[in-house]
This record gives sequence, C-alpha cells and structure tokens, in this order.
Amino acid sequence: MLGVQLAELTGAAPDGTEEALDLVAGFDDALAHGLGRLGGERSAALTALAGALDATPLGPAVREAAEKIAAGSVTDEHLAALAGGRTALFGAVHDALLGRLDAALGRERAGRAEAAIETDAEAPLLGAARSWLQELAITGWRGVDHDLVSASDQAIEALLADPGARRLAVLLDGLAAELRASSPVATMERLPVRRWADLWARALLLCRPGGRSGLVGREEPGGRSGLVGREEPGGRSGLVGREEPGGRSGLVGREEQGSAGQGEPTPVSGRLLILGVDVHEHATAVQAQVHAVLEPAGGARPRVVRVSVGAAKVDTIVGPAVWRLLDAHPTLLGALAERRGLDVTDMLLPASGDLIWHDDRAALAEPADPFVTARVLLPEAAFPAVPPLERHPVRIAEPVLVEGHRTGDGAVELDGHTLALDLDRLPGLGPLTPAMVTAAEACVGLVRWDGGRWTLQPLAVRGTLKRKPFEAHGGDWAMGPTDPKVVKAEAKAGDAVAVLRERAGRLLRR
Repeated sequence: MLGVQLAELTGAAPDGTEEALDLVAGFDDALAHGLGRLGGERSAALTALAGALDATPLGPAVREAAEKIAAGSVTDEHLAALAGGRTALFGAVHDALLGRLDAALGRERAGRAEAAIETDAEAPLLGAARSWLQELAITGWRGVDHDLVSASDQAIEALLADPGARRLAVLLDGLAAELRASSPVATMERLPVRRWADLWARALLLCRPGGRSGLVGREEPGGRSGLVGREEPGGRSGLVGREEPGGRSGLVGREEQGSAGQGEPTPVSGRLLILGVDVHEHATAVQAQVHAVLEPAGGARPRVVRVSVGAAKVDTIVGPAVWRLLDAHPTLLGALAERRGLDVTDMLLPASGDLIWHDDRAALAEPADPFVTARVLLPEAAFPAVPPLERHPVRIAEPVLVEGHRTGDGAVELDGHTLALDLDRLPGLGPLTPAMVTAAEACVGLVRWDGGRWTLQPLAVRGTLKRKPFEAHGGDWAMGPTDPKVVKAEAKAGDAVAVLRERAGRLLRR
C-alpha cells in the first residue's frame, strides 16, 4: 500500500453515508425500546427509513410496514420488510465504501453475486424462530429478561438438529447467549444496539422459507446500490494493491463457513497461497477465516478467496488450546503453522469467494511466504463479488500489504497519511503482540471499516525488535504453541479439550 493510495482511501466518506447510517440508528433505537410501544419520535424514524427506500423495489413494502407498526400491528411480514430495508441501507453504505477502497487500490471486483436467501429447513422450525424474533422486536432490548430468552431454547434446539438450518441455528444461539448473559437487559448502562440489531435483522431474513427473497435490496449490474452517492471509478490506474465479516464482526455473530445466497458454486483446482488467518472467537464457538490467493490450474487469473472452518466450544477453552477444536482440518492447520501452500482439487467455490473447505481434497505444498504472495499476486488478482446479505460495512475485510511505513500512536503512517491499527483484534491464540506490530517493517493485514473509520488489522508482521529480526503470523501456533513459556503454561494447565471430550463421550455412552 502506497501513501497516495492511503490518502485516497481515508478521504471524506462517500456522499450520503452519514445520512444512511443516521436512518439505521433511528430504527435501531426504536427496536431497542420495542416496536410494540412506539412514540411519535420513533414512529417518525420508521417513516424516515421508509422514505429513503421509496424509489427502490422495497419502497412499498417498507412504507406499509412502517405505517402498520406505527398503528400497533406488528406481524412477521412487516418486520421482515423493515429488516430488509435496514439491510439494504447498510448494503448501499457497504457498496460505496468498498468502491472507494477498490478505486484507491486499483482493484477489480466481480459485478454481483446471486441474490437468493435460502434456508433449507422445515416451515414449522422457521415459524418458531420468527415468532421469537417477533417477540423480541415487540418487547425491545430493554425489556428482555431470562424468561424471554428461554423462550428461544426449544426452537434453537430443533434448528440445531437440522443440518439444513445450521447457519440460522448458530446465529440465533449466539444472539440468545448474548442476551442471556446480559439479562435483565434493563439494568445495563449501555447496550450494543447496532450489534444486536444486526443479528436480529440477519436472523429474520434467514428465517424466510427457502427460495428467493427480494427483501435485501437489488443491486445494479455493477454491484453498486444507488442509495448512497457513488464515486466515479476514476482512481489511479495501475495502483499497486500490495499490502480489514462481526476480533469478530458485529454482523455475522457465530456462523459456519460460506455465505447465504451465494449462488451455485463451481469446482476449482490449483495452488492455494495463504495470506493470513483471522480468528473469530465467541464464548461458545470459534471460526478461523483464512484469507488466501488461489492460483487456478491451467494458468487462469489468480483469485482472492477465503476459507472458513469452525467448531463449537465452551468459554473455559481459551488461548492456543482453541486450535485443538479445529483438529478435523489437519492439512489446513499444518499449512498455517508451517507457512506452506496447499494444492487443492475439485473444491467448490461460490461467487462470494468463500471456498467450501474439504481437508481431504487438499495436500501440503512447498513453503509460501505470505509477504511475497501479497506483493506479487494481490495487484493482479480478481476479487469476489459480495452477496446481498453480506453487504454490510463491518463485513469489509480486504487483504493488503503495508511496507515502508512508520508506526506510532496506534496507527501506521505513510507519506504523512495515517491508518489506525486495530490491535483489539489480535488473537490470543498466536504469537502476534502489540509490540511486534509497533516494530514491524512490513505487515500483511485486513483493511476494515468500523466505527466510522478505516483501520488495519495485522495478520502477519516482519521487522526488528530489540535488535533481533522477527516474523510472526496469527496461525503460527495452529499445530501447537512454539513459545517455551506458553508450552510450559499449557502443560501445567492440562489439556482442557481432551478432558471435556472424554467427559462428553462418557455421557453419550450412558
């Protein structure tokens, strides 16, 4: 990443961004206090949301929903329309921001992805989930207590037993767990209003019966929405993108790999070169999302892809021990720990770029330096389209290489332009430390947009610390820690994963 690219990226937000986010904030405030008891100000917030969507295909449905709910009639159809409208506004902001990033870095992105939202579950299961989400909306976050959270247990348990509904089930389970830990919510000083609204809206849209839905907005052929002012693609030609979906993004909560509504995947083979791994950890689930470049067999253009693998966990499993929960994917973990490439055969790749991982279709290849991969392949690689349901600002996580920078005051500086470092996202299950990031001379990371600004999340760093050269990657301990102090601490604490698995097996045998 060059200083001029950074300047173009971090300029003023695209026109209409703040206005769109204000509309969403108004709706989220109404949801926090409960749609069953709207006052004049919060009814006006729903009307404003509907007004912003008047010229879109969603307009009539959202306007009717706002009017009916303001009048006291709250149905799941009305709530789905409002959730779709909220998602479309975030999608417009996402498109404008991602367009800014692509123009600054000179990146080419596929135009659009399939717009279907599909949940392969029986209607009664979806109906039970919608009923609970409707009760949450009517009551509002301030009214949530243990009884209301417990009302979700039966529906979530049934969904978890259905493989076709696993995505929705894990999302609902994550939302319920957060609400349970916060109950009674009325006693909380500050609520994560946007996060909970994100999870609620996403879950409600996933509760739509299988097939196509128009509730997430429609994109133009170029993949951009007209709800937020669009920039000219102008950007500088030939800019080198050498170098940010809810640390975890507030949008997705806890989910399995892949994306909803991503269309029919195509089989791909070739060499997978890893850039880094972003670990999303929750009290009861973990997901390792690997960012990589795929060199397809036959010499086709390289493609930026993601690989996501996850597992259930308990909150007592923390630190490097978390990697043991992902031991069903030894080839992938070995590639992370040994910094090696992978030869993949006939893996399915949807338009979203989320490679559907099968460990038995991959083999370890030669060592591959992520810094070289980023420097050589990222500038020429094709970037995937973003499915409609994934179009949210916090979902933006774009791999970059930053070199020749200075670090200070929690930011990297290039040619007088700064980009904030997101050190809160450094995982506790790898060797990366804030001191290493500060001393880094090169960094492979993810450019993100969260909290109204662009940030850089380090995935791998290289530099000199205390006169000694170092290189550290987030996945270095995927096959076990290599730091003697950490190894000693782990041995003293015992293998919590093995103990819990043995106890679980004993219970199942009974």
